[in-house]
Amino acid sequence: MERYKNLGGNSSVVAYEIGPGEITVKFSDGWHYLYSTQSTSPLNIQEMQRLATQGLGLNSFIGRVVRKGFVRKWR
Repeated sequence: MERYKNLGGNSSVVAYEIGPGEITVKFSDGWHYLYSTQSTSPLNIQEMQRLATQGLGLNSFIGRVVRKGFVRKWR
């Protein structure tokens, strides 16, 4: 996984991994969430991938737009 840059300084996202049509996000509480085009729109996945790479706004986007649109979660 890639370490999330957290340029805003207050994100609970700590790492991410991008795959074709999907993104796995690891949060500071140890939970991993897999989001894919099967659980949310392809545009949302593209935006999440962009925000993850940028290092800013991913946690906020998930909370505002994607919410519970994940395939699965695990620790």
